[in-house]
Amino acid sequence: MKTKTEEIISGVYLIGGPGITSADDAAIYLIDFTGTLVLIDAGAGKSSSQIMRNIEMLGLNPANLSHLILTHCHIDHIGSAPFFKKQYQTKILIHELDAKAVESGDSLKTAANWYGTTFPPTKVDRKLSGSNEILKFGGEELHCLHTPGHTPGSISLYLDREGKRVLFGQDIHGPFHRDFESDIKAWKKSMQNLLALNADILCEGHFGIFQPQERVRSYIERYLEEYD
Repeated sequence: MKTKTEEIISGVYLIGGPGITSADDAAIYLIDFTGTLVLIDAGAGKSSSQIMRNIEMLGLNPANLSHLILTHCHIDHIGSAPFFKKQYQTKILIHELDAKAVESGDSLKTAANWYGTTFPPTKVDRKLSGSNEILKFGGEELHCLHTPGHTPGSISLYLDREGKRVLFGQDIHGPFHRDFESDIKAWKKSMQNLLALNADILCEGHFGIFQPQERVRSYIERYLEEYD
């Protein structure tokens, strides 16, 4: 992972993760929709103030965080969700199949027990459903694709900006475990759906940013071969 915040493409930033915020945090991405800010994932929970500072250091106002989209229910992705909800009334979105774990604070399903911590039951503002929901911000569309496998409610997102397709595929590499209700067969189908997007940039959850299109494809295909 990078050791500092990075602008990936105009208005799309990597603002958290190991070396940037905390070693426990998965990658945290921020999208600026001309002043309206959308956060994708929120780390493991110990670096809320650092995430806030990183947003401010980009010249942006964390009070404009309208939505926090959680790619799945694991603690290293959802930890600071209660902070942003309380501090800025940020709306929390997650797929309906992973929402229960967040709202009940399930230590097993959130993997909080793996990290030796707990997650407070937190109300979800919108439960995504179906295979593809499109969120509109200004004149742009943020696609939320249901990509089950790692967890039942895992999602991947993509945005087309400046002639490039940016894919946010957080834990598309796994791991797979019965505690998470992982499903390798469903995951393989999800990965084929992601390959069909022909994304130019992949913003991954633990291994960084991959571009151009050929590197995105080879990254996904490598894991498909590994679990064949």
